[in-house]
Amino acid sequence: MSIVEVKCEKNHSVLFLKNKNLKLKKNLSVIIETDKGLEFGKIIGFVDDSSKFDNVELFSVIRVASKKDYYRYLENLKLEENCFSVCKDIVNRLALDMTILDAHYNLDRTQLIFRFIADSRIDFRQLARELGAIFHTRIELRQIGIRDKAKEVGGIGPCGRLLCCSSFLKSFDSVTINMAKNQNVSLNPTKINGVCGRLLCCLRYENDNYVQEKKKYPKIGSIAESSKGKGKVISVNIVRNVYTVELENKERIEVNYFESKE
Repeated sequence: MSIVEVKCEKNHSVLFLKNKNLKLKKNLSVIIETDKGLEFGKIIGFVDDSSKFDNVELFSVIRVASKKDYYRYLENLKLEENCFSVCKDIVNRLALDMTILDAHYNLDRTQLIFRFIADSRIDFRQLARELGAIFHTRIELRQIGIRDKAKEVGGIGPCGRLLCCSSFLKSFDSVTINMAKNQNVSLNPTKINGVCGRLLCCLRYENDNYVQEKKKYPKIGSIAESSKGKGKVISVNIVRNVYTVELENKERIEVNYFESKE
């Protein structure tokens, strides 16, 4: 048994799945098993070492997609547009404070999923009842975060490159304001927030290195030596390998970390 990496065509999520004796290759369209039923996907890679999945429950690739499967997938896309419009109309009529993002059928249409964003919890029981009566299938209303929406829409970050979330990130890790502080980044929201309005995902990338490097330097507020005597450490710049000492006469001296160790 081998493990393959599959990208779901509709929501762009990436899954690792078991392959049971199917002849698969990259970019091949396949039908996959998920917790929401059958889905249409594409092979994007293969796992060289499957041993790390030994104790992980994985779904399977069911079959190579046929023309019938593909046409069914295209038909679902058209039906989803109508489902989306109907849901938006009902949300407006019920005056629900939520924004419907999209509608999605699984391949065999046994489940219809509507995703939405909202600032708080929403009582959507009436909405679910009306949708079920119209579409005669199992309805799921799923609230997602604004970061998930940014991942799908895409865009350009303040660095001038494509958003990390829409280009290579497969999951979101927590990002905290302390990560910005560790890197001496300005705490101005326009500098540390991404297009989604949340803290930049990239603040996490080098945070562990900054934390480790900071341990080598004197703490801010401590007393340290400089070329002109002792003073209080008021700042540390790990990138430049220096820390600043303020003397009693308020003069500020930059001390090179490596020179201070000689």
